This record gives sequence, structure tokens and C-alpha cells, in this order.
Amino acid sequence: MKLKWFLRLAPIVLLLGAAVGGVACYYPEKILCVDSGQATAEVIIVLGGGLHERPERAAELFKQHAAPRVIVSGYGDDWINRNILLHSGVPASDIEVEGDSKTTRENAEFTIKRLRQEKVHSAILVTTWYHSRRALKTFEHYAPDIKFYSRPSYFAFAREDWPHRGNGRRMRMEFLKLPGYWVCYGINPF
Repeated sequence: MKLKWFLRLAPIVLLLGAAVGGVACYYPEKILCVDSGQATAEVIIVLGGGLHERPERAAELFKQHAAPRVIVSGYGDDWINRNILLHSGVPASDIEVEGDSKTTRENAEFTIKRLRQEKVHSAILVTTWYHSRRALKTFEHYAPDIKFYSRPSYFAFAREDWPHRGNGRRMRMEFLKLPGYWVCYGINPF
């Protein structure tokens, strides 16, 4: 009996998967990118990774008074990102570093612990556009009591830039990581 149901549902699931995959190939920004628009918050959180466009975007938002301070999250490029913020005009006294996290999930867990200790109720997440949905949903999953806004960097957003900037490979990885986070951690990407 179960085999019959499986054989009936399998073609529908495969067809639906192919349709979603087709849309994802031609319009990845519709699925991967979340931009909350203009927002103000208590802190800006810059996630590690990318090609250093993330701290530049955070500095831009800081100068627009979106938030009075910045937390740099992510092992490896945390001090590089801090230095980019400094060179972009963000005062050292307004920058904190969380340098232990190695994944988006850890970015959320470790930074949220700090946010709760400091009684922060709102934060702006800065990451690359193709990483913004997973980052936002991960932070919201681990701290539904804190309001998060997504203000991504649009570095290499134009389709013609994808092959030259490595974004094609990174975007394909995001399409694997979104359902992976859903299955492994229960984080609903939508």
C-alpha cells in the first residue's frame, strides 16, 4: 500500500522540484535575497564570509545612523572585517567582535547570547544578498523575541558579474544549505 502511494507521489514531487529548480536557476535573487528596507535598530551584525563587501555595507549603514554600534561575527575574518570598519570611519569604541563562530548557525547562537546579555531588542543583519534569507531565518529561529532586519550587500548582484566573482558557485551552495538547515536544525527558510 505504501509503495503505491510512493509511486503516485514521486512524479509529482519530482515535477515540483524541477519547477522550483528552474525558477531558482533563472531568478535566484527572488528566493535567496531578503531586504527589509530602511530600518533602524540597536546594533548592526556583520556576518563573516564574502569578499569583504559585508563590512563596507555595515559601515555605510552605520554612517546613515541605522544603528549606533556594530558586532562583527565570524571566526577567521573577524579582525579583517573590524579593520575594514575602522578604515571606513566606524569608531573602535562602536565595534565589538564575536570571533568564535564558524557557521551561520553559530553566528546566530553566539551573537544572540551577547544580545540577550545586553538586553538588545532589535538588530540589522548584514551579509551578502544570496546569504540573506538563510541568515535572517536562522537568527529569527534562535531568537524569536528579537526583531531582526536584513540589509544585505548587493556586491556582484548583476547576472553578468556572477561568473567573474564566484557568485554562481556560492549561490548554488545556498540552494543546498537552505534545505539543509531546514532538515538539520528545523529552520524554516520561508
